[in-house]
Amino acid sequence: MRLPLAGLTTAVVLFVVDQAAKLGVTEGLKLNAMTDGHYVTSFFNLRFVANQGVSLGLLHADTDTMRWLLVAMTGVIALGVLVWMWRETNRSEQAALGLVLGGAAGNILDRIRLGYVVDFADLHFGSWQPFLVFNIADAAISIGVVILFARALLVREKPVRGSPVADAPAKGPGTPPGATNSGADQGPTETFHA
Repeated sequence: MRLPLAGLTTAVVLFVVDQAAKLGVTEGLKLNAMTDGHYVTSFFNLRFVANQGVSLGLLHADTDTMRWLLVAMTGVIALGVLVWMWRETNRSEQAALGLVLGGAAGNILDRIRLGYVVDFADLHFGSWQPFLVFNIADAAISIGVVILFARALLVREKPVRGSPVADAPAKGPGTPPGATNSGADQGPTETFHA
C-alpha cells in the first residue's frame, strides 16, 4: 500500500495554516469575545467566536462530558477519513480527504486545548450573512466534502488493467445473470421485450 502523499501533505499544510490563522487572530490582533472585530472589507470582517458546538451551532458542548464526547466523535470520523485516504489511489480524492482530515484535526486540537473551536471569518453582504462565523478548517472540510461529492457524481474512472473489474468478461444485453458473453464461442442471444 502506497503512502497517500497528496492527502497527507494537504492535511498537514492545512492544519498548520489553520492554527497559524487562529493564533494570528487571537494573539496577533488580540481579538476576543469583548472586542467588536476587525474590519477587512465591506463584506468580510475578522471577529472572534468561541464555538462550543459543531457546524451551524449543532451539538453545543457546554459541559466537559459533551466536550469530550464531541472530541471522541470527531476523532472517530477523522480516523475513518484517514483510513479512506490511505486506501484511495486517486490523488484528487486523497487531497479532498486531506482537506477534511486537516480541518478536523485543527478543530479537534482547539477543542482539546481550549474547550472550544476558534471561529473568526465573518462573511456578509450588507445585513445578509450566508454563513455563521467560521474558520479555515471549517471551510476546508466543506470544500473537501463538495469535491468528494462532485467526483462521486460526475467522474467515471476507467478500471485499472489487471483489476477484477477490467478483466471480467463483458456481458451482452441478453446474457442471463451468472453467464458471460465473451464473443464468438457463444451462439446468438435473444432478448425479449415486454
